[in-house]
Amino acid sequence: MNAFAVSFAQGLVPIADTEVMVMSVTQLEALTRDAAPSARSQSESKPPPWSSDIASDRPGARCRSCSKVLNRTFIDLGTSPLANSYLEPPALNRMEAFYPLRAFVCESCFLVQLETFEAPDVIFSDYAYFSSYSSSWLKHAEQYVETMLRRRGLGPSSRVVEIASNDGYLLQYFMRHGVGVLGVEPAANVATVARERGIPTETVFFGLEQARRIRGEYGTADLIVGNNVLAHVPDLNDFVAGVAALLDPSGLATFEFPHLLRLIEKTQFDTIYHEHCSYFSLLAVEPVFERHGLELVDVEELSTHGGSLRLHAAHRQNVPTASSAVGALREREVAAGLSTLTAYSAFADRVARRKRQLLHFLISAADEGKQVVGYGAPAKGNTLLNYCGVGPDLLAYTVDRSPHKQGRYLPGSRIPIFAPEKILETRPDVVLILPWNLKDEIALEMSVVRSWGGTFVVPIPEMSVVAS
Repeated sequence: MNAFAVSFAQGLVPIADTEVMVMSVTQLEALTRDAAPSARSQSESKPPPWSSDIASDRPGARCRSCSKVLNRTFIDLGTSPLANSYLEPPALNRMEAFYPLRAFVCESCFLVQLETFEAPDVIFSDYAYFSSYSSSWLKHAEQYVETMLRRRGLGPSSRVVEIASNDGYLLQYFMRHGVGVLGVEPAANVATVARERGIPTETVFFGLEQARRIRGEYGTADLIVGNNVLAHVPDLNDFVAGVAALLDPSGLATFEFPHLLRLIEKTQFDTIYHEHCSYFSLLAVEPVFERHGLELVDVEELSTHGGSLRLHAAHRQNVPTASSAVGALREREVAAGLSTLTAYSAFADRVARRKRQLLHFLISAADEGKQVVGYGAPAKGNTLLNYCGVGPDLLAYTVDRSPHKQGRYLPGSRIPIFAPEKILETRPDVVLILPWNLKDEIALEMSVVRSWGGTFVVPIPEMSVVAS
């Protein structure tokens, strides 16, 4: 561990709001704001025609779940480009579109949500995220498949449908057991990879209309899987109505998504970006399923993505006895204040402190002549860097295993993305792990960094050195 990292780990590099630090942050933010004024003024002055009605400054703004008027801001992260709009080199000479990144909390059903500024087909037409580049995520998917095969007795006569099936990372394991599968993936470039693997895939946006068509062509689904898709859905009720229409009367649907309670407790503000329309607690999501005749029969708490839930839903008329885990989690969320505005009110102050921590760390490193680089080019990293005003002057570059991101630039911050081998060439002092939820996997894969005294650091839930 180098001297700078040792000082940081021991608290000798203080994380404090000193007068000097405030001046530095203010100057840095001013420079960032001045970098692209036209893009911001254009995006803020005239919302595009597909913008939703969800905004507190427009009369009649409505919750996408219960349709009640929205008035309460949960967190305002300023303006940011779309988190997965990675830039090709020629685009560096052009302006980027920046949109407000502001989350609201419904005072009626407590759904946390963003307004929609881009049509889904713009966001997902050429998608840069491929699930198969994370070893731990593949292992997670394989374990899920083994569990469902055992619990549901799935076989050759069964059909599993995954919504937002990406590159076939999960359905491939069902296929190996001879189970009939169908993927539904709106991103054409990602769906092509799945089909090349032999996984039948529909390239459509899922909703009630498409669910009825799929049911007519393929039949009902014995198991519907939706991993990290529910948060991406602009029309939440239409989506869940489609699930109910496609699901066999005796079938089961499972959905995974980051847990709002963990987001609040761990200050995971970087998971807020424009692709994520909603952020769910059990209290907020349960009424959506009930509205469409589905009942939650079980819930699992997972470690993925910094803390996720896996909901199990079935048709109400055929629901088995619900697991006690559902009621127990509901009670915990109430105790944590999620059924009132209590738990939401202090979040913004904690987020601002995390910003100051990161900037203080990076500026101190730069002043001491240390090189800090990133590992990973995840969407959450782009929220973090853009909100904090971090550019190549503070984070020289980042690396990513996905060849679909290498050679491109992070949106907004315009930090270059290389293959992981770049770290071996430059031997940086500090590697900032942007997908902090994968810190153990990354630190193990890149353990050679420690051989020259390099250090791994994560920014969330707070700035800290990753232990050896």
